[in-house]
Amino acid sequence: MLEIRFHGRGGQGAVTSAELIAIAAINKGNFAQAFPSFGPERRGAPVVAFCRVDSQKINIRAKVYSPNVVIVLDPGLLELLDPTEGMSEGGILILNTKKQPQEIAIAAGKPIKLATVDANKIAIEELGRPIVNTTMLGGFVRATGLLGIEDIKEPLLERFGKKLGERNLKAMERAFNEVSIV
Repeated sequence: MLEIRFHGRGGQGAVTSAELIAIAAINKGNFAQAFPSFGPERRGAPVVAFCRVDSQKINIRAKVYSPNVVIVLDPGLLELLDPTEGMSEGGILILNTKKQPQEIAIAAGKPIKLATVDANKIAIEELGRPIVNTTMLGGFVRATGLLGIEDIKEPLLERFGKKLGERNLKAMERAFNEVSIV
């Protein structure tokens, strides 16, 4: 089973990203679940979302404590939390940052892969706003190989409609091509 944890802020789309991965995985014949973890927070407050994907029925209903993949939508959250907490050996940490993976100290010496992409820049250029959820999905697709761009395309277009969906798809494809992984 692949377990994914998203760290973002309210309004950045962490929950939507988890849902899009789950829908795409289900469409490919897998089992999946996606769910958020937040209270009465407001826009901009830290949010955590989770996603599980497996070839077998998923009976777990708890938060993800030992993720294989962690996606951080807001680099400012790195001052508030350790995104590598509980990560399984060989896991993948995907960060929205201008920095290259070699410049990130948080993963130094840990048995994980690190992927970075400047999702803010891509989102602003492609969407006109720094909403990075679909952009970060491009980094996820490239770093994990779990799904392809084509797998997420249909759920993304259905969720956002043709016009906005096409712009989000372009942002996702750019992140797929621009992500750096070590």
